[in-house]
Amino acid sequence: MDQTAPQACSERSFDRIRHQRLSVARWKRGLLLGILLMPCLVHAAETRRTALVRAVEEARDAIVNIRGQKLVPARTADRSDGTRRVNGMGTGVILDRRGYIVTNFHVIDGVSTINVTLSDGTHAVATPISHDPKTDLAIIKIDPGTRSLPTIQLGTSRDLMPGETVIAVGNAYGYEHTVTRGIISALHRTVQVSDVQYYHDLIQTDASINPGNSGGPLLNIDGELIGINVAVRVGAQGIGFALPVDKVLAIATELCSVRRLENRSHGITFTSVQDREKGLLVSSVEAGSPAQRAGLKPGDRIESVETTTLHWQLQLEMALLGRQGGSDIPLSVLRDGQVLDLDLILSVNTPKVAKEGDRAWNQLGLRLQPLSATQIRDKKSKYRGGLAVMEVRPGSPAESQGIRRGDVLVGMHVWETVSLDNVTYVLKQDRVTSNGPLKFYILRGNQTLYGHLQLVAGKRSSVTR
Repeated sequence: MDQTAPQACSERSFDRIRHQRLSVARWKRGLLLGILLMPCLVHAAETRRTALVRAVEEARDAIVNIRGQKLVPARTADRSDGTRRVNGMGTGVILDRRGYIVTNFHVIDGVSTINVTLSDGTHAVATPISHDPKTDLAIIKIDPGTRSLPTIQLGTSRDLMPGETVIAVGNAYGYEHTVTRGIISALHRTVQVSDVQYYHDLIQTDASINPGNSGGPLLNIDGELIGINVAVRVGAQGIGFALPVDKVLAIATELCSVRRLENRSHGITFTSVQDREKGLLVSSVEAGSPAQRAGLKPGDRIESVETTTLHWQLQLEMALLGRQGGSDIPLSVLRDGQVLDLDLILSVNTPKVAKEGDRAWNQLGLRLQPLSATQIRDKKSKYRGGLAVMEVRPGSPAESQGIRRGDVLVGMHVWETVSLDNVTYVLKQDRVTSNGPLKFYILRGNQTLYGHLQLVAGKRSSVTR
């Protein structure tokens, strides 16, 4: 008995030790397997972050959502003409860290308060800065406070290829930052969306573009802006359109120019550079201009303004906006292989002279745009030309007479209205404007209607056939 007890005890101890060793071995094998699998897990996460995902991540913070309310024509229960309030939505792209945003004009047209939401949920109210109804582009601005806003990475539409991958991002049906993917289906499309709105040289894509996407970006696979989404073919699937970015930048440059917004001029004309190297190539310098006084010459390449490296003329115009008159603006200029440091000094801005279209807006409440001869012929009209009504100011003489957006002003008093100069001429005739209401003629559909504009407060009447 005494000999067997210790033996039994030794066997149990041996079993326990063997079990512990097996557990340690299993733990080591599990640890080794985990170490071996870890690179695979990391690799799986990286493979999910595709070029498309990276493109969206890079552009997302520079995309904003736009909301607002506007009044649109409506037929009331008693069949009289009236208006109703509708909620509008759209998208915009931040071009400058100070809050300058490009969007479609139809997104903000007639909107009383333009509400903007940034990607981080910050809300702001935007101010309209400038617009071009013909190309359906507008610039608005929000106050960023002390923060520097992220801006979109700009691409080019010169080298677009049918079949290449594109990405649309926007406020589709109110669903903020909706991302869709597609390809470029075709280039250089011409599209008519209404009697007065034509788009030329559009990018066609099958990336889903829905109501609310207007004004948002069309991106390439590198996350660069190559277009601004503008329209979709109603009743069709996979047919959307975008304005090419080169055209957008050209129009935005004019809309944001110091000449247009501050009535100042730098006096520089640039050559359209067909590559994407740094700098703007000067083609001519206006005599007596700030540019000539700074020492700029044709053939110079302006590489930067202060710390802003230049690739597009829009960047120069943005950099010059808001500068105090008489202050030095450092330029880095490449001339004959040498870098020169020049100082550009803009003059103090002077009050801007009212344009012809401002008179029609101020006195009549009409925003007008000349129609081309082709557009008039398409209407099968007997008139030589006309002015499309792009906007009617609430409470204005035009609004009181029932004039609507989409009407075509073809005559006032005894004169035709083919250009804005014609309207200005009529409004300057005291013998006409001071002698009672001013008769006008509009084309609505295929009907010619007339009425009388009371340039001072008068009783409401309607357009008569």
